[in-house]
Amino acid sequence: MSSDDPSEPNAAEWLARNLDQPDLVVQGVPTSVASPTGSDAWQAPAALRRLLTRFSTFDGENAVDLESLRAADWGDWLASHLDVVEAHALIERAAEALPTRPVYAFVGGDNSITRTLLRNLPHAPLARFGLVTFDARHDARELPTDRPSNAGQTRQLIEDGLAPEHIVQIGIHGFANSLPHRAWCEEQGIRIATRRMIEEHGIRRVVDEALTYLEPEVDAIYVDCDLSVLDRAFAPACPGSRPGGLDPRQLAAALVRCGAHDKVVAADFVEVDPIRDVAQITMMGLAHALLSFAAGVAIRRARTGGEPT
Repeated sequence: MSSDDPSEPNAAEWLARNLDQPDLVVQGVPTSVASPTGSDAWQAPAALRRLLTRFSTFDGENAVDLESLRAADWGDWLASHLDVVEAHALIERAAEALPTRPVYAFVGGDNSITRTLLRNLPHAPLARFGLVTFDARHDARELPTDRPSNAGQTRQLIEDGLAPEHIVQIGIHGFANSLPHRAWCEEQGIRIATRRMIEEHGIRRVVDEALTYLEPEVDAIYVDCDLSVLDRAFAPACPGSRPGGLDPRQLAAALVRCGAHDKVVAADFVEVDPIRDVAQITMMGLAHALLSFAAGVAIRRARTGGEPT
């Protein structure tokens, strides 16, 4: 999309303007030391910024131009060189200090950042948050310690005080989870939408029902987008991706709806290891997902006249 034509702005230029009083903030959270399989997902924020030059600011499917949305890139929290305890202590302090007005798009990094961010964002107490996850897995592993992990944050968040009935998991894959983990989620009261349910009802209905269900029950909603929710063909750089996942259009439609919802205060985009990518397929999916969420925020701001909700 790089062009000398001023009528063809690209998404990197849009984000690099770093406008004051932004409606949307992109914040890099480059840490992946909590991944038990080993990951270079900490490199994703920088790789994403480079790739945004390939994307325009106009969402032709939803007739939304991101040029209308005040955005800022607040850089990276410098956690990539730290061990797991130090990295998450840094994220905790930084999250607590964030202002509440902008909507946040956190770019990881591995999925362990979800728990630390959600526990420390100033928008609401943890018990008053709702969590919508797009993920291949339940992430309900029972861990021997309280250390951050990208495999057990669902269980850890409930132990921390997040109400299990405030969690909706969307896009859970076949042959990616164990029966005990599914049974535990169901016993806790977590709502689960599998890939088959999405096929039967459509992604828009599934997401709308999740947001409608959470809206009267919580003060704020956090969206966790693990790119492994995509089919393996679209996410070769995600260790957890499997055949049978969502396609990028479905994920984009879901994220537009999330971004447009008044109670959604933040989303994270995680588990993409640029080193493992093939022809930038997964990184392209990451960029498309983030920009789709931004399009939803633009729709929301247009609806509210630019005022925070």
